[in-house]
Amino acid sequence: MLELRPNCECCDKDLPNGAPDALICTFECTFCADCARTRLGGVCPNCGGDLVKRPTRPAAKLTQYPASTKRVRKDHAACRQVA
Repeated sequence: MLELRPNCECCDKDLPNGAPDALICTFECTFCADCARTRLGGVCPNCGGDLVKRPTRPAAKLTQYPASTKRVRKDHAACRQVA
């Protein structure tokens, strides 16, 4: 089950469940669409995989299966570059 991480690893933008600009790789690294496009070239800096739109968990399932509240930030060289 997806963690639904709450933020962009690059810029720390909030990406709650249902955020239309949340992208993930197969390891659930999470980035906003802006960082993915302008800084990362659509490629995950952790695994080299492609970044795709993160699915939305239906509201009825969030009570039983809540989204993660643990924020993840990594010091990627690409994230330090000016877009």
